[in-house]
Amino acid sequence: MIELRNLTKVYGKDKVAVDDITITFPSGSIIGFIGPNGAGKTTTLKMICGILQPTKGTITLNNIDIQNNPIEAKKQFGFVFDNPDTFLSLKGIEYIDFIAQIYKVNPQEKNERLVKLSSDFEMEDVLNDRIATYSHGMRQKIMIIAVLIHNPSIWLLDEPLTGLDPQAAFKLKELMKEHAAQGNTVLFSTHVLEVAEKLCDSIAIIDKGVIKYEGTLNQLKNSYPEKSLEDIFLKVTSNA
Repeated sequence: MIELRNLTKVYGKDKVAVDDITITFPSGSIIGFIGPNGAGKTTTLKMICGILQPTKGTITLNNIDIQNNPIEAKKQFGFVFDNPDTFLSLKGIEYIDFIAQIYKVNPQEKNERLVKLSSDFEMEDVLNDRIATYSHGMRQKIMIIAVLIHNPSIWLLDEPLTGLDPQAAFKLKELMKEHAAQGNTVLFSTHVLEVAEKLCDSIAIIDKGVIKYEGTLNQLKNSYPEKSLEDIFLKVTSNA
């Protein structure tokens, strides 16, 4: 479970990127975090992860305050961020081992998960290659594998399907469903409403740093029965 209370991020003197958000993302569900570019999705996710410090407000992950107890809070989640071009000089397996060591994953458990995940994402044959030689989609896959290697209860995914081939995208969506069905939390940002419609238990729409809607997509569609998903999204984010 993720709880945000009065979460605010201001850059400089007056650029409000996230504006007094109070929302709970419950366990046992997949939540789509939806909004146009620059709406505040990535800023919010980075504050949840502790990468950015909020200007004000609190963040608790499984009832652990990330500002008061950052180490324990960060053990609760895995974060797939929106740029996979990192640690390029390492081999895929070196990066995974590095992450596993940080989280003190039992070697046997790590190996078992690695066998499964590398098979799921068809990366078995390139684990000993340097990440610099990977395509964008392969870099995305190795990041996903590394994030999931310690089996975190909370998955935070920033546009995770970008660059993935159809098979890998399908597998990731299946893993998200399985993880939520086991009582865990999956929060992922997207701007593709069709993906959210098929995958999410609920959605939160953010625009200009403000939560404009929270609930199920069906409830939102019922409020605008004669409009398309695209029209609904434009309506909610335009204040029209």
